[in-house]
Amino acid sequence: MTNPDTSDTTEATGPDGYAAARLLLLQEKERPGPPRRAALARLTDDWLAGLFAAAAPPRGTALVAVGGYGRAELSPRSDLDLLLLHDGTADKAAVAALADRIWYPVWDLGLALDHSVRTPAEARATAGEDLKAHLGLLDARTVAGDAGLVAALRTTVLADWRNQAPKRLPELDALCRERAERTGELQYLLEPDLKEARGGLRDAQVLRAVAASWLADAPREGLDVARRRLLDARDALHLATGRATDRLALQEQDAVAAGLDLLDADTLLREVYEAARTISYATDVTWREVNRVLKARSARPRLRTLLGRGGTKPPVERTPLAEGVVEMDGEAVLARGARPERDPVLPLRAAAAAAQSALPISPHAVRRLAAAAKPLPVPWPAEAREELVTLLGAGEATVPVWEALEAEGIVSRLLPDWERVRCRPQRNPVHTWTVDRHLVETAVRASSLTRRVGRPDLLLVAALLHDIGKGWPGDHSVVGETIARDLAARIGFDRTDTAVIATAVRHHLLLVETATRRDLDDPATVQSVATAVGTLGTLELLHALTEADALATGPAAWSSWRASLVADLVKRVAGVLAGEPLPDPEAAAPSAEQERLAIEALRTGEPVLTLHARDEQPLDEEEPEPVGVELLIALPDRPGVLPAVAGVLALHRLTVRAADLRAVELPSDLGSGSVLVLDWRVAAEYGSLPEAARLRADLVRALDGSLDIPARLAEREAAYPRRRGLAAPPPRVTVAAADSRLATVIEVRAQDAPGLLHRIGRALEGAAVRVRSAHVSTLGANAVDTLYVTRPDGGLLPDEEASDLARALEEALR
Repeated sequence: MTNPDTSDTTEATGPDGYAAARLLLLQEKERPGPPRRAALARLTDDWLAGLFAAAAPPRGTALVAVGGYGRAELSPRSDLDLLLLHDGTADKAAVAALADRIWYPVWDLGLALDHSVRTPAEARATAGEDLKAHLGLLDARTVAGDAGLVAALRTTVLADWRNQAPKRLPELDALCRERAERTGELQYLLEPDLKEARGGLRDAQVLRAVAASWLADAPREGLDVARRRLLDARDALHLATGRATDRLALQEQDAVAAGLDLLDADTLLREVYEAARTISYATDVTWREVNRVLKARSARPRLRTLLGRGGTKPPVERTPLAEGVVEMDGEAVLARGARPERDPVLPLRAAAAAAQSALPISPHAVRRLAAAAKPLPVPWPAEAREELVTLLGAGEATVPVWEALEAEGIVSRLLPDWERVRCRPQRNPVHTWTVDRHLVETAVRASSLTRRVGRPDLLLVAALLHDIGKGWPGDHSVVGETIARDLAARIGFDRTDTAVIATAVRHHLLLVETATRRDLDDPATVQSVATAVGTLGTLELLHALTEADALATGPAAWSSWRASLVADLVKRVAGVLAGEPLPDPEAAAPSAEQERLAIEALRTGEPVLTLHARDEQPLDEEEPEPVGVELLIALPDRPGVLPAVAGVLALHRLTVRAADLRAVELPSDLGSGSVLVLDWRVAAEYGSLPEAARLRADLVRALDGSLDIPARLAEREAAYPRRRGLAAPPPRVTVAAADSRLATVIEVRAQDAPGLLHRIGRALEGAAVRVRSAHVSTLGANAVDTLYVTRPDGGLLPDEEASDLARALEEALR
């Protein structure tokens, strides 16, 4: 087999020869990464140089590679960025003909081409007007022709870049910020753009440009490795897709991981995230240094004026922040007398001082702390524990300081189990962050809730550790409890506090899952939570942790409705823990409105309904927020009510959040008979609510069979087909261990879709069971519907019968 690097150049000058050699090179397995990119650049150089020579170029012309091609970093589907440079002495027609002899063969092969024809003066003028063009020219490299002409252009362009840096770098900074707002942060995206997202290849190029300005330089530790990882991932992406794409889509990740000889897609994302984090941190540090230098330069004229009047140069201000830590030039730095080798608490003290002062911590200080700091004894001394709590309680200012500690490996040294969650992706689209960043964000959110709990320190540490079990096999809450117990003891908490933190980690999902998926009127529901929590202090801590966790997860994880349900559950559990008796739901009389509707339904023999917006006061908000609409329906008891009502609501684009169904026996003086009363909580998907009269009319038609709900839902789904994506996992139906005395609890987990509750109701109709209540919880594309069912006589289903029902329901939903 002929190696493309050593083959005769003339063999590759023709398009067929180049295409064959290129294909051979891309199929090689032995030289991935930089060697293949460089070899592809050399092969392309040889081919283009052959085209240039064959065209008999005029004197004073050169073919120049710019941008990524100029850096000899050609990925399999990279654009060719080419500049045909001429000194202006040649005939314009001859230059145009030369360009055609080069561009057309490139296009004929189907290669993407970014091309231009300019004189050095024109190239310099374009660079002065177009920042992106200026950046591309910084990497200009001669492919063929007059190398002296190219060298002169490079020298001029680089000199312009350095001279204009005070003006152009702020412009470049603004462009980078705008791009980051548009594309997001690579280190947190499930389908990141490897080039344009913040922390991607474009930012790595920007760091090279800033270094070329001589104004500032990026931290070099790990930067080249990070850049290479992203380039390697892009190479594998191009080869897997056969397209020039920089977006690492979910459906491509397994193939890309295999192309890089990685274990799986999660391993791929972790490597990509780690690389992006390195570049993002270097970017933050670099732009901070640029701004510091530019600020200092702007102050020099005033300083010279002062010195000219007999003044003396003022000393650099160093404001004390904590023992061994001072502020200087807008950063937290180590004091001159600091001795990290003798002071094991100094890393945490410096971090806490920086965060509390809303200052970045100097990268030089962090590097020194990482290299010289003495390890903390285990368990930690009280001061270290207090400094960690202070750091976590600083709010938003905690994040950049924590990232600085992570960049130098200090966090993993302090908390060894942190390494398992560092840069770990979360494939649930509800989550905004990686696991480690989510933990820090939860602590940030918890810092604003510390006034609601008796032990703010326990809340902040529990927030930091609540998902520490992710990355290990099994239930992350169960695994996390063990890890949190060990870490809390390591940090220096006593046995009692360690137990509280471990309990909070074990049950950090308990309140929200119970509130949204269980019947809060069932005494068993409230009692089970009270038993798990144990004390009022732990309950208030869990309440705050639940809110902080949800807010740090993403916008889909928390709402006024969820907050109101959790607050209601907490109130009931607090009553149990305080010794108050639980009310008997069977003894609860229907409300006056329910009774009125029941009488009307019994009198007319038809459904009657009302719609009421519900406003509640969740948590500490000053103004009440609407948390849904209460739909009350009363109708003579009959089969098919649940699927009919759920179907009508789906047709009217109303999302069901909770449904309570109860049979009301009216006394003889009111009309004697059994009426079914449904109390539903609904919300409009978008737009305004439908009129009650239209809902009632459609419900009547659904019950008498003249409205074909399945057909109507199918028509709507066909009119708005879902986008292609990963296949949803199959539905799963289980019998929940709820210990309810009122009903058997069936839990349905499925892909959320219009009419899901209608399909569930239809499946239950033939199962000879009665639905007492339904509770609907949706996170992203996943729905968890909990159904409280009984036999027709109101009794619980035997275990075997309940299991059979779950299997039949699961089969019906597939």
